[in-house]
Amino acid sequence: MLIETYRELFTAVATCAAGLIGLLFVAISVGPREGEAGRPAVIQQVRAASALLAFSNALAVSLFALVPGQSAGYAAVSTSVIGILFTAASVRSIVSSPDVAADQAWRQAGLITVLFVAFGGELGCGIGLLSNNTEVFGPEFLSNTLIALLLIGIARAWELVGNRDTGIVASLAVLTGLDHRPVKPAGSNSGDADSTDTTTTG
Repeated sequence: MLIETYRELFTAVATCAAGLIGLLFVAISVGPREGEAGRPAVIQQVRAASALLAFSNALAVSLFALVPGQSAGYAAVSTSVIGILFTAASVRSIVSSPDVAADQAWRQAGLITVLFVAFGGELGCGIGLLSNNTEVFGPEFLSNTLIALLLIGIARAWELVGNRDTGIVASLAVLTGLDHRPVKPAGSNSGDADSTDTTTTG
């Protein structure tokens, strides 16, 4: 079976994905419960969910691919459909949220596009494996897609932990000077300012 050639790669992907999921749980549990001012909670939730979904997707497909005599096509189709539905739901949540401004919504365009492309490619691989038409969407393309999902999950997890946009759109906005958001000094918050004013006036 052709996919047996990639057994070691699937093993490596599954190992990486499992470790990253554990680290993501730790990061979420010890991270701040509330984001910075002006950073809608829905965006933080989408970041966390997309990172977890990307890692879980790569883990599930890799594990099913390692089952002797079983095609990874079923797992690829199932997880990719779930991923596409999640991405569509994320778009709806961001657009319909009254707390998300238009510029904040556009900054998520890069993440949404990459997720759609990754899950769409995975769906094509799943169909190709099930129909034995692996000339394009075969094990090699599926392996590359799973690696891409790991990288996407790492990027989203970094955004979540650092509470900062690192996507293509946000990065270009910073480089071109279109992002005029003030940089908040570390350790400063509105509570500190209020306590300072109270001390001064008292």
